[in-house]
Amino acid sequence: MATSHFLKKGHKPTLLSAFVYSDMSFMVWVLLGPLAVHIARDLKLSGAQQYTMVAIPLLAGALLRIPVGALVDRYGPLRTGLLCQAAVIVALLTASVGQVSSVAGLYLLGAALGIAGTSMAVALPLAARWYPDEHQGKALGIAGAASSGTVFAALFAPGLAEAYGWRNVLALAVIPLFLTLLVYLLLAKERRAPAATQRPAYARVLAEADLWWFMLFYAVTFGGVVALASTLVLYFHEQYRLAPVTAGYFTAVCVLAGAALRPVGGWIADHFGGVKSLHLMFGVAALGVFLVALGPPASFAAMAFLVFVMAALGMGSGAVFQLVPLRFRQEVGAATGLIGAAGAFGGFVLAELLGHSKLATGDFRVGFMVFAGLTVLSLVGIHKVKSRWRTTWGAVATARL
Repeated sequence: MATSHFLKKGHKPTLLSAFVYSDMSFMVWVLLGPLAVHIARDLKLSGAQQYTMVAIPLLAGALLRIPVGALVDRYGPLRTGLLCQAAVIVALLTASVGQVSSVAGLYLLGAALGIAGTSMAVALPLAARWYPDEHQGKALGIAGAASSGTVFAALFAPGLAEAYGWRNVLALAVIPLFLTLLVYLLLAKERRAPAATQRPAYARVLAEADLWWFMLFYAVTFGGVVALASTLVLYFHEQYRLAPVTAGYFTAVCVLAGAALRPVGGWIADHFGGVKSLHLMFGVAALGVFLVALGPPASFAAMAFLVFVMAALGMGSGAVFQLVPLRFRQEVGAATGLIGAAGAFGGFVLAELLGHSKLATGDFRVGFMVFAGLTVLSLVGIHKVKSRWRTTWGAVATARL
């Protein structure tokens, strides 16, 4: 009944456009991670340079998230999305034609790919404005299931780089981005935001303690997904000596779990409440990350644990955004912008954490232990705030909390 009601609401072509836009954007946002082994081999990069190259797009995505959100509020998600997609296409074509051959050039390319990491600032408001409270979890879960784009990067980029060279992969990535532009132009329809939400009040929202909890939760859930999507090819290659293409397949399996289950997380949150959902998801993620930190002796065991981790984190990121519009009704633009930026920044921090753990100790154990600790902290946090949330703003919400 709830699903059929959802299908009758909103604007499905716009929801599809939002999903495709964010999906393809995420594919190129993390593209340097699956290509890292080939790039490092060609340009003789050090270990530190490899992990920096992988982390820069995540940091740039976090820093650019707020200005892109401001453009969305000023000019609308449709025009802003077209501008951002065109900028990423130009960056990829310039890098492929110019034959990037220096570390500085790679870092500059990574910064430009950070524009693709702002796609949530476009996709989420584009979709959210069409759906009522009781369907926000499902709608934003679908629009934000962009992690599935990272599956394509992990699955195809290493093999294509092996066959055609990594620079040609940059050029090939332009093709799906251009097709996405066409889909976006033909199908997406913009719905104006209520006047009260058109100007984000960042200072006022930052003064709310609840925002900081949401930022932590999203930094761990969404940040964990993008950090692992960016670094797992290096993890499987260096920890288990898998060939780059095989490491890409292992990574794709893990990332698929997180991508496919983000909408499920939104659906579960709609039906059972976001708070209860996050309790379960943080608990599963903490256990899974701890098991990975113990250093499974076989690559298949590590992949199995990471599948559970990515599934829990993906569902958790969907559950977070079921709650946000319920709490920040009049400041949803500012809140989603800041929380989205925190998620991207969390991805940068976690990717750097895993990389420096490997460089300093010879394996990833310390990095995963700290990651597990942050997940436990989030679990404690959601337990701490649940009673207050349910008796204050949750009491007037029209959806489950």
